[in-house]
Amino acid sequence: MPRQLSDEEVEAYLDSRPAWAVLSTIDKDGFPHSVPLGYFRLGRDIVMGVRDGTRKVANVERNPNVSVLLEDGSSMADIRGVMLQGHARIVRGSEEALQLAQEGARARGVPESEWPTAPRPGSAYIRTTPVRTLSWDYADPTSDQA
Repeated sequence: MPRQLSDEEVEAYLDSRPAWAVLSTIDKDGFPHSVPLGYFRLGRDIVMGVRDGTRKVANVERNPNVSVLLEDGSSMADIRGVMLQGHARIVRGSEEALQLAQEGARARGVPESEWPTAPRPGSAYIRTTPVRTLSWDYADPTSDQA
């Protein structure tokens, strides 16, 4: 059995990987729709920048229940990951969207003098608040890998 990560380890894992995560939404026919997206963490929330009007945006507006998956490793001996299940909402064209654009720039290491001063036209954000967190770490030498 893999070891579960502590809350602190989950946060460190999320912050150490400010690149890609897989967002899964439910489409209009009830099937999962999974796409890789850039993300950053803001408090407990996971924020992903997207183009407004896409399928994932429509899916979140119809059903806010989503999952966000991050995983790394190259074999069963070193796989670890985190899946966050939660409620998402769309943020667009508002003061909050500007705040998220600036937080995203900060998370990417952009100098403050170059942060956006207005939300990008046609953009939106999917902001997910986790309800449940699942994690696994097969690389832990104390885990039972039989």
